Amino acid sequence: MNYADLSILVIALLFALSFVPRAHLGLAAFPAAFLVGSVADISVQDLVSFFPSNFFILIVGVMSVFSIVQSTGAMAWVLDSVLALVRGRVALLPLVPFVLGALLSAVGTLPLAAVAIMAPIAMGLARRHNLPAFLLAFTMLNGVLSGLFSPIAVFGITVDGVIAKLNIEISGTSTQLAVIAFLIGTLLTAIMMFAYRKSLKVSVHAATTTSSVDSSDFRDVPQSAETGTARWQRIAALVGLAVMVLGGVIFELDLGFLGFTVAFVLMLTLRIEPTDIISRIPWGVVILIGGLLTYVGVMEHLDAFKRLSDLLMVDGSPMISLLVLCYIAALTSFFANSIAVIISTLPLLPPIIAQGVSPVGAVIAVMLSAVLVDLNPLGATGGLVLGATAQADRQRLFRQLLTYGLSAVVIAPGVTWLVFGSLM
Repeated sequence: MNYADLSILVIALLFALSFVPRAHLGLAAFPAAFLVGSVADISVQDLVSFFPSNFFILIVGVMSVFSIVQSTGAMAWVLDSVLALVRGRVALLPLVPFVLGALLSAVGTLPLAAVAIMAPIAMGLARRHNLPAFLLAFTMLNGVLSGLFSPIAVFGITVDGVIAKLNIEISGTSTQLAVIAFLIGTLLTAIMMFAYRKSLKVSVHAATTTSSVDSSDFRDVPQSAETGTARWQRIAALVGLAVMVLGGVIFELDLGFLGFTVAFVLMLTLRIEPTDIISRIPWGVVILIGGLLTYVGVMEHLDAFKRLSDLLMVDGSPMISLLVLCYIAALTSFFANSIAVIISTLPLLPPIIAQGVSPVGAVIAVMLSAVLVDLNPLGATGGLVLGATAQADRQRLFRQLLTYGLSAVVIAPGVTWLVFGSLM
């Protein structure tokens, strides 16, 4: 067995370990990386370089700001405003993070930034109204993915740019892809809401039989006899949140470093004890994603993903080749950044298109295969969602997202290939 095969076997064992009670996947990933690296003669310095420091800065910086927003009670205000959008119809609440997430990503917000903005709101709604955390996480992430291919979004612009460089003679691909992605997202959201219809009915019944809603999970100040100081703290916290969002979206500043800056200013201005904020940061999630991405770095160093691609490649018709490419895009995207997968897989399309495959259908099939598997807990987006989830729900949500993501790797490429690659 070569080193690449060994790393593939170990990652499979790590996945299996995630279903064992009281086993922490992140803590297991670090020794796994060390052991495989030792066998494969990878230096400790290289192992350290695989640690995703950018993810650490992002999630800790963003979560520091949201911790302040939560501790001042400003989160309760946000939740009340979001609830007002559906006029108290609890059964429609899952649509709120879907629509807002799609809007954010469609106007050009980077998906990671959109998730960072929406995750605390979506998970707060789930906790406050006793809705399934997976349902709210799904609709929110699905909404963000549904808007990714807008012609003014990063993904849409990237697809058009790469296609132009490859001299693939098609026009309006990003527009078609944007419409199709949104329709698929809407369909998946409707299906998921139908699947959880009983849970939604229970929440509706609870809402109609309860005279008041306990928002103590989202603020530390009393709900009655609000003081001027408390009101000022909430306003200041929301202003800080707005500064972080606008700075990241409009001025394209690094969201993680900007989050640290805003959090530091708010802690000094509002005279908040630093330990109160630091203790709220989901360190377990940081270890989880940090450990897994460190191990993925070991796999990339050993060319394990190339090995997986070679195992999937078979001789055959151009349609078979397209199907294999869809699976490669899905499998790679499950572990890596989707935009990187898109950039690396699109150049593999021209030879397939030259053999008679529909260029529009091929592009759409590969792109959707890459993004539909992003609903998993192993990337930065999943880490942000888990970090915003109530502690009691994190383990279960992790397993649900992992199960869905792995299922999508198996199902999504075949369906998108059949619908778009074969029929367009």
